[in-house]
Amino acid sequence: MKDDSIHDIVKILRKETKKWNTPIVSLMSQTERDPFKILIATVLSLRTKDEITAKAANKLFQVADNPYDMLKLKEEEIASLIYPVGFYRRKAKNIKEICKVLIEKYNGKVPDEIDELLKLPGVGRKTANLVVTLGYGKPGICVDTHVHRISNRLGYVNTKTPEETEFALREKLPKDYWIEINDLLVSLGQHICHPTSPKCSQCPIEKYCDKRDVKRSR
Repeated sequence: MKDDSIHDIVKILRKETKKWNTPIVSLMSQTERDPFKILIATVLSLRTKDEITAKAANKLFQVADNPYDMLKLKEEEIASLIYPVGFYRRKAKNIKEICKVLIEKYNGKVPDEIDELLKLPGVGRKTANLVVTLGYGKPGICVDTHVHRISNRLGYVNTKTPEETEFALREKLPKDYWIEINDLLVSLGQHICHPTSPKCSQCPIEKYCDKRDVKRSR
């Protein structure tokens, strides 16, 4: 794709993604911009479907919606509340450890800088960027498997890992699109641009796409 096509792509996806479900963490941030809830919900969402994440997050936050109350819960209680999210026991352990660090090092406040967030147990760049962008409204680019795959499939970047994709996008993606690119490409990836056999015939931005590494499509 031509680099300047990104403006048309964003414009089209802004319109088309209204027909699809909004990623759960973004949906939460629209009703309440709470960095702690966004942090914990993102931890829960890793390798878990949105509908399961939503139910687990709601159950957990009804019992504890801040690091102080969360730390009062036993690890087994957290695990029971968030089941059946993927790796629920490991996530329960990480949540306890995250809350402990937040209280001891950050006075119970979630950091608003990526480098500080990366110091928290189980927090990677995807989670850190989501907290910064959705929790604090600061510039950042959240790159998950969908954003990484589609950015490369389009031909907009040529990278091997999500982290490489994030930094490549920081170099060339107009800053006005940084925060929203995750929602746009995640929605496209969930509904149209699947990892294998993408629905190219239904894709609203098909004409811009290089279809890099696409072996079979519908």
